[in-house]
Amino acid sequence: MSKAGRAGAGKAPAGPGKPRRAVTPAGLSHVDARGRIQMVDVGEKPTTDREAIARGSIAMSSQARRLIRTGAVKKGDPLQAARLAGIMAAKQTAALIPLCHPLPLTTVDVELAPTARGYTIEARVRTRAQTGVEMEALTAVAIAALTIYDMVKAVDKSMVIGDVRLVFKSGGRSGTFKAP
Repeated sequence: MSKAGRAGAGKAPAGPGKPRRAVTPAGLSHVDARGRIQMVDVGEKPTTDREAIARGSIAMSSQARRLIRTGAVKKGDPLQAARLAGIMAAKQTAALIPLCHPLPLTTVDVELAPTARGYTIEARVRTRAQTGVEMEALTAVAIAALTIYDMVKAVDKSMVIGDVRLVFKSGGRSGTFKAP
C-alpha cells in the first residue's frame, strides 16, 4: 500500500471542506482505527475561552516542612521556585507531551498552601484557543511539586508527590467538568 493509502486508513470519509476524523472503537481521538497514535486536528474547532484547574500535593518530613517554613533552605525559597517552575512548565507542555498542541496561554497561576504534612499545589490555566488547557494545568502542578522535591531532597528523600488530578475545566465542546 502506498504512503497516501496508509495515511488515510482508519479515517472517516471527509466531506467538502471537512477534515478527515479518526474512527476508533473506543472513541479515542489520539488513536486511529489501526491503533496508531495521531495528533488531533483541531483546525475546524471554534476558538473559545477555556480554563483548567489541577491540584496535587507533596508530603514531607517535619524537618523539611520546618526548613521551608522558616526560610532556611540553602538553595533558596522552594515555594517561589516551585511557583515559577509550574508557570514555565505550563508554557512548555507541548514540548513535553508528544500530542499536545502549543497554546497561547493567557494566564497561569500556581498557588501553594501549607498542610499538616506538606503542601497542596493548585494551578489555574486559561487560554482562548481551539483546544483545552487541562494538560498545561496538570503539568504545572507536577513540575511545581518536583521542584520542591529537588530543593529539599538533601533533607528528605522520602517525600511523596501525589493526588495530581484535574478538578475543573470549562470551555470547548465537552463543556464544564467539576471533579466530585
